Amino acid sequence: MAISKEETVIMAKDDKPTALQTPITSSMTTSATADPDFTLRVRKYVATQTVAAFIAGGVAGAVSRTVVSPLERLKILYQVQGTGGASYTGVGASLAKMWREEGWKGFLRGNGTNCVRIVPYSAVQFSSYTVYKGMFMEAGKTELDTPRRLVAGGMAGVTSVVATYPLDICRTRLSIHTASLEALGKTGQHIKIPGMWETMIHMYKNEGGVLALYRGMIPTLAGVAPYVGLNFACYEQIREWMTPEGERGPGPFGKLACGALSGAIAQTFTYPFDLLRRRFQVNTMSGLGFKYNSIFHAISSIIRQEGLRGMYKGVVPNLLKVAPSMASSWFSYELVKDLLVTFDPDNKPI
Repeated sequence: MAISKEETVIMAKDDKPTALQTPITSSMTTSATADPDFTLRVRKYVATQTVAAFIAGGVAGAVSRTVVSPLERLKILYQVQGTGGASYTGVGASLAKMWREEGWKGFLRGNGTNCVRIVPYSAVQFSSYTVYKGMFMEAGKTELDTPRRLVAGGMAGVTSVVATYPLDICRTRLSIHTASLEALGKTGQHIKIPGMWETMIHMYKNEGGVLALYRGMIPTLAGVAPYVGLNFACYEQIREWMTPEGERGPGPFGKLACGALSGAIAQTFTYPFDLLRRRFQVNTMSGLGFKYNSIFHAISSIIRQEGLRGMYKGVVPNLLKVAPSMASSWFSYELVKDLLVTFDPDNKPI
């Protein structure tokens, strides 16, 4: 049977490309080899430890802050009110007062700005800890010892604060703007609340330029570095203790307990630094009565005027919020990160 010319060409193409076909076919083959499936490449990128930690950290920050928003705002109000005529004197009564005067919006006042701050803050913190952890990891080991965890956590805390501090100081201003503090002399009922950018621009123009947006950062760094270091070190150590033999980690309730315990320990040790941070952030607001020239001046003034207990003003609502806050933060972080790392078939959840 005779074979047509067209069939000969087809057989030749299947067997060995002709001179005319070779460049096109080779180009397509090379392109397919050099440019693998786009979706798979994206999945592999998202599944890398640093990127997964960044995304999961942002989610964890938003979840944890929204859960405890009323107590977070109440803590700030406690910290910045003066010694005379305090309007907020008890957790239950203060929450009721907040509801009565501002409604449910009062519970979430500043939370939108707080989430705008906490999402990048938490994302940078968790991802930078992952980076520093890799830098300090000894060859042949998969975990850091406690001192290295403290250092890596402290460095992650410093990195996240420097990256997002202007958002934090604006959040503080917005949280207290409508509070019925007697020292402010305002009811807050008919006053237009400025937005985050308005607050930032006002501070920049009227309170000292860029430096105004970083007021109080030194005491913040002094408190955040040990806090974040303790938080990471305590969580990972408690996590190891609570992990059943043969398992990669504790169960859901175990993770919640690890987060609550680590957060409570870290907050208790570093709370005075957090109070100093808030006082410096409102240092120039008229009527509050805070005029501190330095950290040491602030500490001596607080102890002299308010006693040693003044350094722990607001610690009760803070401890009430830290358990659900850190529990939800660590739980959502691990949940999201475990999901993301499985996007790459070669990875396993940690």
